[in-house]
Amino acid sequence: MAFTGKYEVESEENYDDFMKRIGLPSDVIEKGRNFKIVTEVVQNGEEFTWSQHYPGGQSMTNKFTIGKESEMETMSGKKFKATVKMENGKVVVDFPNYHHTAEIAGGKLVEISVAASVAYKRISKKIA
Repeated sequence: MAFTGKYEVESEENYDDFMKRIGLPSDVIEKGRNFKIVTEVVQNGEEFTWSQHYPGGQSMTNKFTIGKESEMETMSGKKFKATVKMENGKVVVDFPNYHHTAEIAGGKLVEISVAASVAYKRISKKIA
C-alpha cells in the first residue's frame, strides 16, 4: 500500500507560526518544537490507521475510511467528525481550524497543514 510505513520527522517549516495560529499555548509549542515525532500508517485499501507517537510515550491514533465520516482527534486532543478524502493520491481532511494534506513523495511522508495564511510543512523519512 502506498502510505503504509513508519516515518520519523526530518524537517519542518513554519512550526511556531502555525501552532500559534491554531491556538496552542506557548509552553506546548516550545516543548514540541524539536520532537522527533514518529508517524505510523497502516493502509488497507480505503481504511487507514494513522498514529503519531511523541517522545515520552504519548500517542494519538485516528482511524478512518476514505469517503466516510469518522471521529477524529486534533493535535490538541479535541474530538471532531470529518470525512477524509483522497485527491490526486493525497489524503485530505479539514480539521476544525486547519486544512491538512498528506502524500508520499520521493519515498517520504509530506504533510502540509494550512491555517489562515500559514502553511506548516512536515517531511518525514521512512524508517520501517
